[in-house]
Amino acid sequence: MDFPVTFHIFGKTILAHPLFEAVGMFLGMRYYFYLKRRSKEKLSFNTSAAVLIGATAGALIGSKLVGNLENPYALFEDFSFGKFWSNNTIVGGLAFGLIGVELAKKVVGHKESTGDMIVFPLMLAMIIGRVGCFLTGIYEETYGIPTDSVFGMYLGDEYLRHPVALYEIGFLVMLWAVLKYVQKLERYPSGFIFQIFMLGYFTFRFLLDFIKPRIEIAGPLGTIQFVCICVIIYYIYTLKNTRSLYLKYLR
Repeated sequence: MDFPVTFHIFGKTILAHPLFEAVGMFLGMRYYFYLKRRSKEKLSFNTSAAVLIGATAGALIGSKLVGNLENPYALFEDFSFGKFWSNNTIVGGLAFGLIGVELAKKVVGHKESTGDMIVFPLMLAMIIGRVGCFLTGIYEETYGIPTDSVFGMYLGDEYLRHPVALYEIGFLVMLWAVLKYVQKLERYPSGFIFQIFMLGYFTFRFLLDFIKPRIEIAGPLGTIQFVCICVIIYYIYTLKNTRSLYLKYLR
């Protein structure tokens, strides 16, 4: 396979990553609306609109901000709006999207969790998007460091590298199976599925970034790993508060 993989559509050459990212977002949203129609929990228009706006604004700001702070030295030495806008990371999008949703819920006075329904559509979009990341190889910053392990792959240069996009796809598929099992129990408090997803994914990403090229900000840790630590701490604290409710559901 030659990297980056491209597709010829209507006479134009399109990279795999933006194409799969767009398809992932489209299918994820369709899946979300399908689940929303089937759900017994109905949110008011004001709550739904506030959550959507909060999530979108937070994710947009966070993905750009954290994506650019992965290499803060390059950001401040040679700043350009075009380069700033092109840098993204799902870690920043998820973390700041969460902040945006919580702020929006406070504005409209909604106290219940709204995250469970978005988990599987979000995971679907991420899995499809990561296929695009893999097909782009080393031409976007979604590849691993060189390795001599059996998992090493040639991704567009002379080195065998960790195919971190495939690792993430594998992790998300396994996490999907675990969360579906928990969901079938139907004995958990609202928001529990989303909390487990966030804690699991950010723990995985914290570990995964050790085998990705990164700018070390403090010790061996990069910007994304510091964001992961903050989210992990937040959800450990949140799950402690949820534990009593969960035990109540198990009785």
